[in-house]
Amino acid sequence: MAETLRVLVVDDSAYVRKVVSQMLGRSPSITVVGAARDGAEALEMVEALKPDVITCDLNMPVMDGVAFVRAQMARRTVPIVIISIAAESGEQVLAALDAGAVDFVQKPTALATERLLDIADELTEKVKAAGESRRRMRTIPPAPAPRVRVPRRLERGAFDIVVIGISTGGPQALKILVPQLPADCPVPIAMVMHMPLGYTEMYARKLDEMSLLRVIEAGEGDAVEAGTVYLAPAGRHLSFRRDGGGIITHLDVRPLDTPHRPSVDALFHSAAETYGPRVLGVVMTGMGNDGREGSAWIKARGGCILTEAEESCVVYGMPRSVVEAGLSDESVPLEGMASAIMEKL
Repeated sequence: MAETLRVLVVDDSAYVRKVVSQMLGRSPSITVVGAARDGAEALEMVEALKPDVITCDLNMPVMDGVAFVRAQMARRTVPIVIISIAAESGEQVLAALDAGAVDFVQKPTALATERLLDIADELTEKVKAAGESRRRMRTIPPAPAPRVRVPRRLERGAFDIVVIGISTGGPQALKILVPQLPADCPVPIAMVMHMPLGYTEMYARKLDEMSLLRVIEAGEGDAVEAGTVYLAPAGRHLSFRRDGGGIITHLDVRPLDTPHRPSVDALFHSAAETYGPRVLGVVMTGMGNDGREGSAWIKARGGCILTEAEESCVVYGMPRSVVEAGLSDESVPLEGMASAIMEKL
């Protein structure tokens, strides 16, 4: 019989505590063991109840969500899923993720209304994924790991672009990977990370501050050039188009039938169509199988796929789906991914 996840709900609203507890309690694999009104009370309840996963609001009295995540991770690592009211809390969300939270869900409203039920499926899925992550959780280093020093080949390399797909655990993982890439990286890099609207531009700015490469949220018609990392904006797929002698970015809400927008599959598919065999795809931590179909397109055109190794993934879902489909050329731990990428270029 599958293990039941013990969950602690933390929110200053009694209504939200009740609704979130009811939503999670509908899953036979989840038991809500307690509910706390703020971070200070939550710290005490974690010690007493030993939950497997915590859901946590950000804006609370006494001790807010960011302070709670920092304090709890200093005591004992527990997977924490942040519940945020809106993109206005973006800075706090990113701070909480930096402090060690594994994922976040955006509330549809700050009001105590039944619209909270809209997030039931997403929240339940992310809590289950967080439960799977707890055996592999580790503290993310506060500073980027030392940058790799990989000598580049003088001759033209095998690839013209690197495309990366990532989800749960992505904000933390990319802050380790991208700052390790050298300023003379010879090809452009395009990334899809599953994030709600309002966060990708802010995240790209923060990643840019940490990195030798230029990191931007991709716009419509950007020239795709070496030395730049393009992060797909939330809500729109990122693809490529030929424009004269160069290649530019294209943003679109289509296809509409994808579970994620932006979609890793859509990015990988477009890269394979545009660059042929000269695509290096990288599938990293995340739940689900987004990236598996796109990896098949890259492989069919003669490209190469790297997957993040299970031991460093927060959730080994997306990479697993690629590995089990026989599409991965090599599995690499997060700490070695930058070196593996540069060695291929």
